[in-house]
Amino acid sequence: MDEMSHCSFSGGEEYKNHFQPGIYVCSECGHELFSSMSKFEHSSPWPAFSQTIREDSVSKHPEAWGPIKVCCGKCGNGLGHEFLYDGPREGLSRF
Repeated sequence: MDEMSHCSFSGGEEYKNHFQPGIYVCSECGHELFSSMSKFEHSSPWPAFSQTIREDSVSKHPEAWGPIKVCCGKCGNGLGHEFLYDGPREGLSRF
């Protein structure tokens, strides 16, 4: 499997339409975040995943307005948000 750096937002998101097998890692420290097995198509401008590789792949920080801020579980690099119940199937989240 290939390793792909995730969430380096300078100049656009290069992995939105990338669906080859592999592991998405933090662009800052290389920590494994998401598997391509959990990636799905979504209308957002960023890649969408239904789950992390491990429970400690990300840290979650609730925000007052709804979504949960998601950071790398190792270095704290900001990755985006978890949107509850917006995944590819009922009951799944979207990262």
